Amino acid sequence: MTETTPMIAVRQLRKRLGRRTVLQGLDLEVARGERVALIGSNGAGKTTLIRCLLGEYHYSGSVAVAGRDPQRERTAVLGRIGFVPQLPPPLRMPVEQLVRYVAAVSGADSQRIKAVAGRLGFEPDRFRHQPFVRLSGGQKQKLLIAAALGRDVDLLVMDEPAANLDPEARAVFFELLAARQDDAAMLISSHRLDEVAPLVNRVLELDQGSVVLDDRVADDVDLGVRLACELRLVRPEAAFANALAPWGFTDAGGGLRWQGTIAGADRLRFLGVLSRYAGLLEHVELGRQNDTDAMTAPPGSAIKGATS
Repeated sequence: MTETTPMIAVRQLRKRLGRRTVLQGLDLEVARGERVALIGSNGAGKTTLIRCLLGEYHYSGSVAVAGRDPQRERTAVLGRIGFVPQLPPPLRMPVEQLVRYVAAVSGADSQRIKAVAGRLGFEPDRFRHQPFVRLSGGQKQKLLIAAALGRDVDLLVMDEPAANLDPEARAVFFELLAARQDDAAMLISSHRLDEVAPLVNRVLELDQGSVVLDDRVADDVDLGVRLACELRLVRPEAAFANALAPWGFTDAGGGLRWQGTIAGADRLRFLGVLSRYAGLLEHVELGRQNDTDAMTAPPGSAIKGATS
């Protein structure tokens, strides 16, 4: 593939499912280094487009991934794509067998896949004999992400990839994406733009099988950054402590002062949690770890902002 060859090239792509035309003459190009949010309501054509890229559907028009036809050269194409589906497949294969199978068909190192899973908080060796279908939703998601990111690929295609991840696993997931952001293209499908907005530099919206929005966005977000956070409350509150528990915050002062870290790409999600308790917040400090330029909210105010 030459440098000028798009990672994804779609020309007049049309696909019918039954009597309905799901994709209506779609034209699209995605280059290496682009991180594209693929958004739209149910039935907009997002999943159908992904399945065409993976060579699962017959269609009219043309599709090329890294210059290859997904239908005619499906094995070669799938070898260069890391795919994270929205719904985990109902596989009864034990975890160890699944990891070895993925490594074998993709020419990857099974230990590398296991290492990525471990970083995400899932230990494959501990569950080696457990059927995949019997894992929890979060465990399945971590293993699927590890299978996609634990090998060298040119294109990452992810459908609601962080939906079942805890905050720490999300932070590691963002760091893994940061390591690939210059070398691969990413197509991240979601029903909600706010879930993926911090991850992308381009937004593509589909509606009734057509592109209705194709917008470039600011590309100055560091996917791997972590933010140190300190919160002070006007009074202790058990509900607030419970809300912070998944984020790993520690009580640094009798329920009145809390400290922890969050992924920079998760700051809007975190601030949304805090907004439910705005009346309790006396002080919010949020900034890069070891950064003296943290942005703070003064006593008596609610959330003022966050640095990236």
